[in-house]
Amino acid sequence: MMLGVSALRIRRRVVVDNSALARTIGGRIRRARKAAGLTQSQLAGDRYTKAYISALESGISKPSMAALDYLAPRLGTTAADILTDPDKAWSRLEADLALAGGDWERALDAYRGLAEGEQERGTRADLLTAISECLCRLDRTAEAIRPASDAAGLLAALNRTDAQLNAEYWLAIAQHRQDHPNEARSILRSVLDRLRAAPRADPDLTTRVLIGLATAEASQGGTAAALAYLEEARAAAPDDRRRGAFFSTLAIAQREAGDHEGALRAGLQAFALLRSAESAMEAELIVRDLALIHLAAGDHERAQALAEESRAAAAARADERQVAILTDTASVIALAAGDTTQALLLARTAIALAERAAHRKTQLDGLVSEARALARLGRHEEAIASFERASHIAEEAGPASRRREIMSEWAESLAHLGRHDEAYGLVLRALAAR
Repeated sequence: MMLGVSALRIRRRVVVDNSALARTIGGRIRRARKAAGLTQSQLAGDRYTKAYISALESGISKPSMAALDYLAPRLGTTAADILTDPDKAWSRLEADLALAGGDWERALDAYRGLAEGEQERGTRADLLTAISECLCRLDRTAEAIRPASDAAGLLAALNRTDAQLNAEYWLAIAQHRQDHPNEARSILRSVLDRLRAAPRADPDLTTRVLIGLATAEASQGGTAAALAYLEEARAAAPDDRRRGAFFSTLAIAQREAGDHEGALRAGLQAFALLRSAESAMEAELIVRDLALIHLAAGDHERAQALAEESRAAAAARADERQVAILTDTASVIALAAGDTTQALLLARTAIALAERAAHRKTQLDGLVSEARALARLGRHEEAIASFERASHIAEEAGPASRRREIMSEWAESLAHLGRHDEAYGLVLRALAAR
């Protein structure tokens, strides 16, 4: 006997099938987990896996009501609270505060909420730029390309050149991280030319563009050009205390003129600048990039000194995410210098830090560094396990070139153990990776 439509509906599982909503819910689960002091494994319990929780938090998997009913009590909340946005009426100030404070998931949720239904083209363009920035900072660069491109087009039509250049910068960063270095370099050079021609160019944006160009040049073997850009970036980096004082003065003037929202925005910028956390992070990354350029030029001693300088600065700020990134850099340099044991120790430290900071890209980088060190030590079985873990993360978040690189090196370790059929299969997968 055929079942009626109503019976079919009753039996069907209720699944959140909107990808944007899945990402939003994933962000709420992540924040609730961290607030509860749980690891992904602890939240998974005996019903799910750490990998599934990670996929939920990144929005890759769509949570069923059964999953939410299981997870919510463990988070000290309810499924309804996870599904219902308690902060639906976001303000621009809340979004900017989250961005300035480095809470990029919350900022992303806020900017997306503000962008929904926004009709004024200039405001929408600003929100799209902010969305792109958040996505880039979260290493979700494939998603960042569209909003950055749309923002740049809107701002060009409105003749808002300064804002357009900022949108194009984030577009270039997303393009570079998605294996389009020539496109990224072309955009960044165009932005830099216009900044240099401007009577009063934003020194912060100029610095970031120079760093981006250095990274793009280095990835294509342009060591001399990369060094020149980085040295120029070091010289161009603005003094945050002076910029903070400027925005404090601006906030007072806007308040006296009755522009309270503008005063709040300027005050927020002053606070962020005077705190100098973001400036410190950018400075550390400039030093990190200089270290990698010196490594490419064969100067291991200088590369190690610069890497340790930047890592110590991040540790002094207790920025665990940044320390994880810089610790992996130190591992890469140690391996190139022939100190394989130290490279392995540093890689494992980077992995642990990245897992605590929930930073998938650095976790991936650390696993690759660990696998390379293990392979260099002849411990190929362990190297294979690390390459396999790295490959799973790269399938979720890495560009095609990264996936090909990992599978190729994984195949080499398999071949060392005489597992030639498996190695051959991996090589074929690497060649097919797109």
